Amino acid sequence: MPQFRIPGPLRRLSEGQMTVTVEAADLGSAIDALDTRYPGFKERLLDQKGQLRQFVNVYLNDEDVRLGAGLAAKVSEKDEISIVPAVAGGS
Repeated sequence: MPQFRIPGPLRRLSEGQMTVTVEAADLGSAIDALDTRYPGFKERLLDQKGQLRQFVNVYLNDEDVRLGAGLAAKVSEKDEISIVPAVAGGS
C-alpha cells in the first residue's frame, strides 16, 4: 500500500503520525483515502476545482507529480507520497 510522508505542519491532522499508509490505485484516490481517515487533508491539498493547491508540492517517489500524470498518477504498494508545503520568504 502506498505511504504518505506527512510534514510537521500537517501532523496535527494525522494525530501526530509521520507516515500514513492507504489503499489506492492512483494519487487522487490516495488523497481521498487519507482524507477519509484523517479529515482535513483534502481541503489543504486540493483547491475548489479539485486540483493540487499552488503552494503545496506532492512528490511520488521523489518526482514532482505536476510534471507527470498529476492526480491520475498510478500508485503501487511500495510507493512513497511526500507532501511538501512550499516555503516562501527571504531577505
